[in-house]
Amino acid sequence: MKEAQQKHLWWQESVIYQIYPRSFQDSNGDGVGDLRGIISRLNYLQWLGIDAIWISPIYPSPMADFGYDISDYTGVHPLFGTLDDFDELLQEVHARGMKLILDLVPNHTSDQHPWFLESRSSRDNPKRDWYLWYDAKEDGSVPNNWLSVFGGSAWEWDEKTQQYYYHAFLKEQPDLNWRNPEVQQAMLDVMRFWLDKGVDGFRVDVMWHMIKDKQLRDNPPNPNYTPNMATYEQLVPAYSTDQPEVHQIVRMMRQVLDSYHERMMIGEIYLPIDKLMTYYGTDNSGAHLPFNFLLLSLPWDAAQIASTIGQYEGALPTGGWPNWVLGNHDQPRITSRVGKSQARVAAMLLLTLRGTPTIYYGDEIGMRDVAIPPEEVQDPQGLNMPDLYLSRDPSRTPMQWNDQANGGFSESKPWLRLPDNYRRLNVQAQEQDPYSMLSLYRKLLKLRHEEPALNIGTYVPVPPEGQVLSFIRQHESQRFLIVLNLSHRPVFFKPRNLSCRGRIAIATYPEREGEAFNNSTSLAGDEGLVIRLEEA
Repeated sequence: MKEAQQKHLWWQESVIYQIYPRSFQDSNGDGVGDLRGIISRLNYLQWLGIDAIWISPIYPSPMADFGYDISDYTGVHPLFGTLDDFDELLQEVHARGMKLILDLVPNHTSDQHPWFLESRSSRDNPKRDWYLWYDAKEDGSVPNNWLSVFGGSAWEWDEKTQQYYYHAFLKEQPDLNWRNPEVQQAMLDVMRFWLDKGVDGFRVDVMWHMIKDKQLRDNPPNPNYTPNMATYEQLVPAYSTDQPEVHQIVRMMRQVLDSYHERMMIGEIYLPIDKLMTYYGTDNSGAHLPFNFLLLSLPWDAAQIASTIGQYEGALPTGGWPNWVLGNHDQPRITSRVGKSQARVAAMLLLTLRGTPTIYYGDEIGMRDVAIPPEEVQDPQGLNMPDLYLSRDPSRTPMQWNDQANGGFSESKPWLRLPDNYRRLNVQAQEQDPYSMLSLYRKLLKLRHEEPALNIGTYVPVPPEGQVLSFIRQHESQRFLIVLNLSHRPVFFKPRNLSCRGRIAIATYPEREGEAFNNSTSLAGDEGLVIRLEEA
């Protein structure tokens, strides 16, 4: 089937925008963002050119891990509003032609969830097997050597029932036993609850954690471990994650989605390319988009990025659709990783690569990680491992809307502080500035929507030269050449084995837009170009 005849689904043509709800917009003055705050900012997202919104968890929760410890999968935490507020949000999103993706956390619940309260009440409770309970070894020690991502052993002793339960994250987040058919049915029913309301899909938290080795074999030591790494990395999680049976679970979830019209599933999966690809499933029976986090960890080096893009493109299964991510709520912000100037080049890379891009709120204005004093740290990962500076708070700070108090985020003191420069670095200051980061994002999004070559076109690599990364996006006779200087120094670009002419459509330095291109050009440091090529 020719590409032109294929039907591209909405999530293939979309740009996804992640909202961390605590930090986007506060509507009631309690210092924490909420659903009505998101509703009030939908016009901004529509103006920016966003197609789909992914919202981090909003469910009832004791907030031990800020909503990733869920005590009720079919409600809304009062901090964020009500189910009626959610229904209104969904209606307003759809009224603007956008889609809404919810975070789903099926690996673990809160220890306050009614399921776990029943499970730990006695060894013979009907829900005992809904979680992972095991006896101590003969010497009283933990069942095996598995570690918690947040530090220490992943086993917690329950004095009342004299057994350990497993928690891959906090002890307040016990893992569900996905081998139990009743657990499977209960969680699939949760999906149906939200799908019946009209949500357009789910981002599934820690998808690769959902099944554990039945034999509870010890994880092997990590030969590359160094003392400055998190304690979790002392071991290779060979038996506690990415087990073969997980794909059966993902297939079940996919079948639920496929019983509705054009719903989708994103999988959070931190794995190497070869293992990541297995989450597409056979015959597309897995996640529509297993999240591709390669750009979060790669050195900012043209040769390495070009090679990895090629490996990723080459590994995609037939019908598998690519996706790219530059930032999220668990990682340092892109501007802090590569610097202000290169963040503009990174935006151009994200929004011109083949596949579905995800933008993290605030990246479009160049928000940086904010220094959070030790006494203000909220994140359990940071509190549990203070010496390693692993807090995720710096990348979760409130959205900077304007130069008013608290950046226009809240009338009260926000749950996390804003940076000192928010009065200069904010949406309002950048909206009318043609040289701003926000204007660059908006131009790139507009061009991406208008041009099939940038939206659904093929990816053709151009061999990297020094720190210049370049490639062509093509659809039928339409072609765009993307040229990105990943260094701070000027370079001369002349592609090998390629002869092409055209005009610059978008440049990180807007003065060059409209300039003719005749098979070669000079680029300033930190410069990127999107060149519309003439038909061959």
